[in-house]
Amino acid sequence: MTMRTRLTAFGALAAAGLVIGTVTGAPAGAAVRASASPAFLSAAQLPPHPTSSWTAGKVTGGVPEQLLLCFPETFAGYDSRYREFRTDLDTNARQLTVVVKDEAKAKSLAARLNKELKKCATTVEQSNPGTDAEVRDYGTLPVEEGAHVYGLHTTTSFGADDVRLLSVGRDGHAVTVVEWAALGDFTAAPVSAFKKTTTTAVNKLY
Repeated sequence: MTMRTRLTAFGALAAAGLVIGTVTGAPAGAAVRASASPAFLSAAQLPPHPTSSWTAGKVTGGVPEQLLLCFPETFAGYDSRYREFRTDLDTNARQLTVVVKDEAKAKSLAARLNKELKKCATTVEQSNPGTDAEVRDYGTLPVEEGAHVYGLHTTTSFGADDVRLLSVGRDGHAVTVVEWAALGDFTAAPVSAFKKTTTTAVNKLY
């Protein structure tokens, strides 16, 4: 199945109403703004795909639809920016970054994101009857103020079978979330390569 028919079966989740619509930005006056502009991953820094090259989209404001599956309300009120990445097949990725005004707020946001990832399987199953989900904890990474890597596998009653790798990392008052997604189960997930991608993403924040 190619990208032309669907990005991943998580796209099918969205089509079935299992992912709420894309958030295009924070409400006026509610966003936390900062002058710093952390760098984003490039296409070459994603886990290598065996048969297709990665293409990077433009950095834009808001929250990508796919991240709402685990974080339905977390980014409300934040001035977030993200970049999406695609292959010619059914593997895709994205990076979202938030800069807040001090390290204490960034630490609190990172802690909340980690907490929500750990319970994401429950969130998915409660929000989407007919979907089974499992989260795996792939541990922490010794980069800047730290990063944590997780896996999420979902299967649905309409036959979708998808795997995601997600990570949360922080450097100073910037927090980033990286996601890789494809069809399949945990055996299809490039955990080691994704850890390298996460380390690069956090190192590029400043």
